[in-house]
Amino acid sequence: MIQRRKCTAVRQALARQAAVALLGPRQVGKTTLALELAEEGPSLYLDLEATEDRRKLDDPALFLRQYEDRLVVLDEIHRVPELFRALRGVIDQGRRRGHRTGRFLLLGSASMELLRQSGESLAGRIAHIDLGPFDALEVAGEDADLTSLWVRGGFPGSYLAEDGRASLAWRKDFIRSYLEREIPLLGPTRIPAEALERLWTMLAHNQGALLNASRLAAALMVSAQTTTRYIDLLVDLLLVRRLRPFHHNAAKRVVKSPKVYVRDSGLVHALLGIPDHFGLSGHPVVGASWEGFVIENVIAAAPDLAIASFYRTSAGAEIDLVLEIPGHGLWVFDIKRGLSARPEKGFHLACGDLRPSRCFFVNSGHDRYPITGGVEAIGLTDIMTTLAALE
Repeated sequence: MIQRRKCTAVRQALARQAAVALLGPRQVGKTTLALELAEEGPSLYLDLEATEDRRKLDDPALFLRQYEDRLVVLDEIHRVPELFRALRGVIDQGRRRGHRTGRFLLLGSASMELLRQSGESLAGRIAHIDLGPFDALEVAGEDADLTSLWVRGGFPGSYLAEDGRASLAWRKDFIRSYLEREIPLLGPTRIPAEALERLWTMLAHNQGALLNASRLAAALMVSAQTTTRYIDLLVDLLLVRRLRPFHHNAAKRVVKSPKVYVRDSGLVHALLGIPDHFGLSGHPVVGASWEGFVIENVIAAAPDLAIASFYRTSAGAEIDLVLEIPGHGLWVFDIKRGLSARPEKGFHLACGDLRPSRCFFVNSGHDRYPITGGVEAIGLTDIMTTLAALE
């Protein structure tokens, strides 16, 4: 059993709020974490994909009133969006009877839609926590584990698979399930599975590239607006990250387009048909795959209020990741796979532009040491540990 770092955050949120929404892609471990927490005290678990459990909530106020003394876990809450309005009344009634915190743990796989629904009905009554795949700190940070985590990705079913072949098969099934089952259930407009699969694969081929919706649209033979809508959906499902450009330096000509990453490195490799580390090592995407893997892990370890972006100017200055961390200033990261690589001129130019509080060069090694220009070389698990310790 791999202990999830978000477990503590969920406990703390339940101690201060009546409801907590735990958001993340399907199969990322939300139910496992919720059931682990539910075992710590009286609880009730309802799976809203199950017809029998949905029927119990035909009159939610009447049913839930019987369970004011326990934590109620509502899984797949986005399947029953009309329930949010009822939960507001149940929470308010409970508060009048002294039941103020730790009432509901809501699990959902459609982040922005769920946030919108809960924001309308449960403002001031709910906390939101994102749960991603396993990260490097959760798998102990050993070299073999880190390589496996990069190649397989962090979804539990993939990372913990018996062997590489089983892991790849799990990821391909996951992709097919989203395309054929999950996405068609979202929204009134049907999105063709074939078109979305082609887009997802194109994003994997262009991992970490600047978003060019018109070019993608031409390849898909749809409009740029339609392509943007498809990308929006993948972002909302927490499957794709749109990393915005850092714009605070008005004197510089900075790029305005975001960079786009498929968030889980294992899905990148499955979409591209890369079976193992040997195949990845010789593939053109290897550098971009490592960059995206590091970015996801660093952001996962950063404080909740940190704002992530990248920096690039027409003059050649470039920073792979910029973190604005409240109370700690601007931290910047150059990311390169390998042990012999060093920061390039563009990174030093960018540091001169932004004058950050800390400059890091994240490589594939484990040693930590200073290099030129006030930059510190560091391994992935060490920088994650540093970030996780910030208050």
